[in-house]
Amino acid sequence: MAMDALCVSDGVGSGVGGRVRSDSTSSTASQGSKGRLLLRQRLSQLLNCVEDLSSDDEANEEVSRTLDEAFQLCGRISPRDTFRLHMVTWNVATAEPPGDVTSLLQLEAQPATDLYVIGLQEVNAAPLRFLSDLLVEDSWSHLLMNTLAHRGYIKVSSVRLQGLLLLVFSKQVHVPFIRDIQTTYTRTGIFGYWGNKGGVSVRFSLYGHMMCFVNCHLTAHMGNALQRVDEFEYILETQDFDLDNTPTVRDHKVVFWFGDLNFRIADHGMHFLRSSINSGRFNLLWERDQLLTMKKKEPFLQEFEEGPLKFKPTYKFDRNSDTYDTSGKKRKPAWTDRILWRIKPKTPPPEDDEEEKASTSTQHSDDGQEEYPIKVLQDTYTCDPSYGVSDHKPVIGIFNLEMRKRSDRALVSVCPEGQWSADQEAELSYTILEDFMSSTWDWIGLYKVGFKTASDYATFVWVKDELAEVNEVMQVCVNKDEVPLVGGQYVLGYYSYNMGSIVGFSHNFQIVESKRAVMEGMVPQDVNGLNK
Repeated sequence: MAMDALCVSDGVGSGVGGRVRSDSTSSTASQGSKGRLLLRQRLSQLLNCVEDLSSDDEANEEVSRTLDEAFQLCGRISPRDTFRLHMVTWNVATAEPPGDVTSLLQLEAQPATDLYVIGLQEVNAAPLRFLSDLLVEDSWSHLLMNTLAHRGYIKVSSVRLQGLLLLVFSKQVHVPFIRDIQTTYTRTGIFGYWGNKGGVSVRFSLYGHMMCFVNCHLTAHMGNALQRVDEFEYILETQDFDLDNTPTVRDHKVVFWFGDLNFRIADHGMHFLRSSINSGRFNLLWERDQLLTMKKKEPFLQEFEEGPLKFKPTYKFDRNSDTYDTSGKKRKPAWTDRILWRIKPKTPPPEDDEEEKASTSTQHSDDGQEEYPIKVLQDTYTCDPSYGVSDHKPVIGIFNLEMRKRSDRALVSVCPEGQWSADQEAELSYTILEDFMSSTWDWIGLYKVGFKTASDYATFVWVKDELAEVNEVMQVCVNKDEVPLVGGQYVLGYYSYNMGSIVGFSHNFQIVESKRAVMEGMVPQDVNGLNK
């Protein structure tokens, strides 16, 4: 088997055969740019009116200056939205998942989570087990998808490299605004040929903000701190994406770096370590934490932030207990499992004369960073000691992402036409609302409410062979043999091949039970606890 086959991405839109691909081009500015242009036009009209009323140049200048200041102020105080991000990193040490992950995902917490990003390390990757996971979802993915789908979350992406697994889930309402999804990976284990160590990444834009999540498993053992730093720097430098605006990890506005980073607590003896931990005086150990020490020396690490380590070191425990390692090796406790983040630094303006600086400063605001700022506020940074299947405890990071949306309109609208039943041919319509790189490899899926992922459709139809113009209504028929026999609640989703995601949903609608289903006494299928 080729080594590249050992990395698995969910790539829903790839591998379709028998259909010729044709793509449109996109030149549309963001919704925000359109809005600003319209505002400027209105202000210009207002200024013309003022000029007609007064010939006083000084008064006109004052009005112009005041309106310009008001316009800038309006831009700064535009409404911001807050998105709840729940992250988990857990080295599961080849264990099978626990029976319940409610505590891990804090499913009962309020406010509810908008995005889940879960990074696992050492998922069972024995050859036979790994090959079986290529055919069906691994047990961890299966549990997480079933648990979250029941609560309205959809898996938007995943990537796996041997034992490294990264999954991203979103509330359905946000899915059409998670775009340009791409995944990649880097091997660092055993001369870079085997994927037992390395990093897997998922990148996407969230309402126009570029984000990247990097799940790493770095080399182990106390004496390899510098090698761990080198490995992470290598991952940052070698991972790239097929996008002009964010070709590398560090080009993204927000980067989350997490995983089993394997940094240890140096110098302290076992007695002092355990005494400090048992008394809750974790701060006594921070000075010797290798990652905190390395951050003082390595400029690129200083760009990453981390919350205070106010929870017990998460490694190494006896399994199914809260007791640190009692085996013959007696590994020292350490905060091996970490979650850090980085906001892209602002790009300074070019070093020209002051006048040119003043005239070009807004053009060097780093991809709208001043006009569309984003704040990452950590609400929780802790571990969950209740899980004992592994010798690591899972680490949880909960964040509030405060941002102004750069785009807040779905690219496509989809609508079922008339009544749907397997007794007759069904119809649907779709309309391109915004210019984007559509393709004849785009398709529209029919999903039962409670579905898990974009590939979890009951059936699908291709879009029309001729690419639609913006605001053009396109009609597509669905063969009655493809319509579910048993009635239930369904939703249509338009999948973009080029963006790798669903970019528009219909409203939920009822499929009427067919005559055959009534005659044969068929019952609705249970989907993730939803009997529709």
